[in-house]
Amino acid sequence: MYLINGNPSEMVLAGDRGLQFGDGCFTTARIIDGALQLHDAHIARLQQACHRLAIPFTLWQTLAQEMGQMAGAQQDGVLKVLISRGIGGRGYSSSSCTSPTRILSTSASPSQYDRWRQEGITLALSPVRLGRNPLLAGLKHLNRLEQVLIRSHLEQTDADEALVLDSEGWVTECCAANLFWRKGDVVYTPRLDQAGVNGIMRQFCIRMLAQSPFSIVEKYAGLEEVMQADEIVVCNALMPVIPVRACGDTLLSSRLLFDFLAPLCEHPN
Repeated sequence: MYLINGNPSEMVLAGDRGLQFGDGCFTTARIIDGALQLHDAHIARLQQACHRLAIPFTLWQTLAQEMGQMAGAQQDGVLKVLISRGIGGRGYSSSSCTSPTRILSTSASPSQYDRWRQEGITLALSPVRLGRNPLLAGLKHLNRLEQVLIRSHLEQTDADEALVLDSEGWVTECCAANLFWRKGDVVYTPRLDQAGVNGIMRQFCIRMLAQSPFSIVEKYAGLEEVMQADEIVVCNALMPVIPVRACGDTLLSSRLLFDFLAPLCEHPN
């Protein structure tokens, strides 16, 4: 089901800047029993992205109501919310763009996540590296060509997810998830001020870990350091957290961090 600017439709105008230039942002949220998980955090993410991209979207109360209505109609599944700069401007100029486009859609939950939580997943190192750009780092903007290429290479392997480095060789994220690794009682996650997406579930996990017996550290780390971890988990708003059983040839069996995070992330509201 799609809702475009409040109207049931699947048609976007060809001149929309989201289509023309990837000029916009989006978020993807989990629906459980008709309720949107981490609703306020998803709104805040869109607000931050619109602010940083200078998209003049103002209908936040209307959007929040539409999100709640669509979640209630879906009951269980996924809600995606996309905001583009809309129609206007000549070439790259956005000087006359005053009416952003909002697109909401619902779908079923990915079927593999239940199995992944039970069995754990495998990671393969991606040959595609993320470009470093502090202006866009952390945002879930509409320019996802790097992830498309990462996914294309991943599908040529037997792995479930990709371990992705940035152009300087620092471990950054997965294709569609953030990651944490544990060494003893210290949990690490990549710094994302140069590349990567600062996911909603990543933010939630950092808050939970800050209140836990674990120490949480955001850092630039190379592949060798991550491969020496006692445990690796990946997360996104839909998974919400998954244990890693193998990273390349390195086998991982500990679930100490996963067992701590999993019940907290299952119903984070």
